[in-house]
Amino acid sequence: MSIFPVIMAGGNGSRLWPLSRVLYPKQFLCLKGELTMLQTTVSRLNGVECESPVVICNEQHRFIVAEQLRQLDKLTNNIILEPVGRNTAPAIALAALAAVRNQPQNDPLMLILAADHIIQNEEAFRNAVRNALPYAEAGKLVTFGIIPVQPETGYGYIRRGDELNSQCVGTGFNVAEFVEKPDLDTALAYVASGEYYWNSGMFLFRAGRYLEELKKFRPDILSACEKAMANIDPDLDFVRVDEAAFLACPDESIDYAVMEKTADAVVVPMDAGWSDVGSWSSLWEISTKNQQGNVHHGDVISHNTENSYIYAESGLVTTVGVKDLVVVQTKDAVLVADRNCVQDVKKIVEELKAAGRHEHHNHREVYRPWGKYDSIDEGERYQVKRITVKPGEGLSLQMHHHRAEHWIVVAGTAKVTLGEETKLLGENESIYIPLGVTHCLENPGKIPLDLIEVRSGTYLEEDDIVRFQDRYGRI
Repeated sequence: MSIFPVIMAGGNGSRLWPLSRVLYPKQFLCLKGELTMLQTTVSRLNGVECESPVVICNEQHRFIVAEQLRQLDKLTNNIILEPVGRNTAPAIALAALAAVRNQPQNDPLMLILAADHIIQNEEAFRNAVRNALPYAEAGKLVTFGIIPVQPETGYGYIRRGDELNSQCVGTGFNVAEFVEKPDLDTALAYVASGEYYWNSGMFLFRAGRYLEELKKFRPDILSACEKAMANIDPDLDFVRVDEAAFLACPDESIDYAVMEKTADAVVVPMDAGWSDVGSWSSLWEISTKNQQGNVHHGDVISHNTENSYIYAESGLVTTVGVKDLVVVQTKDAVLVADRNCVQDVKKIVEELKAAGRHEHHNHREVYRPWGKYDSIDEGERYQVKRITVKPGEGLSLQMHHHRAEHWIVVAGTAKVTLGEETKLLGENESIYIPLGVTHCLENPGKIPLDLIEVRSGTYLEEDDIVRFQDRYGRI
């Protein structure tokens, strides 16, 4: 039987600041290898008999998800948008309702994955999924328990109960209990007992069985999700649920809502080099190190440096005579932290929020469905941005009330609509966009279009925009 994969791509990953931001969180970053974490999760399904994955994400990340799926040729109207985050129980309910709607004659199997996990032994992952199939097909709600390699205090645990009498290739156990993140002494006892697994947050079950159990234990969540899915709004590659109905849905995890209450919870062990990459120290632990125990990313030179993680995004980073540090440089922020204290990075994020700053929310470089822009300079009445438009894409037909713009093409060809006039601009050519004039920018060529935009006026923020036409449905 084919599997219906569901990838949950919500969350902000604040403990991986400054690389992870609200508008570009860790699941969309390349933290290990050449693919992003979301793309790696999709690729991990190769070798498992399954349908094209459905991705559940926040409304504000929709174009990032679409682009990353498009790069893998996996974009098939398969993105469900949440207007707000309501935790995992409602998100999975939306996917289950969609699965039942798409396959009304069956009760499809759903493989629930998170977009921000790293699994180093992918064949062991696939084997665990195969081992879990007979239990899920029989109506059990399977969770995957990670065999612990150390007493970890940052994870929840699952205590196994009786081993199931089964002819299956892989072993499964009834779930005795789910337990919260322990202190160190408790975690040591858990690992020593051999009866506990890390709670991976991955699941396999029939869509209908999940909905049955949700109706039994949290009918309020199911009712809200049914109302949200009753009036879906297809939009390009996205499925938009009814916002008002989903806003009324309680915020609850699948563990609290269903898994801790059901009598049919089964845990299947997995030993696959799993990590949820919840901190810079965990990323250091799973990364390839040099002889000094250092992990370098980007333009880095280290001397007399040991056991450190050093990430350079846009410039040279050097270290001398230090050890056990995390140093992360982005275009607009630098983090220096003791590797053993990186759980407190989220405290910095909280301070940034409280101060009304933007560095926790977005990078200097911002992605749009048509490409990206980088804010390279600004003053009291001006901003300078480098804009990149992908081949065949274009900005909306728009106007501004408070700013004028000057565009200088540095690479590629620009098709510019200014009022009633349309013209092509090549490299080193420029055009002035007066305040209040309708205009549009497109890339008709085969290579990326790069230009420098200089804004001037009394108000320069992104919300000074009136759209008249938009190919991405943003009007």
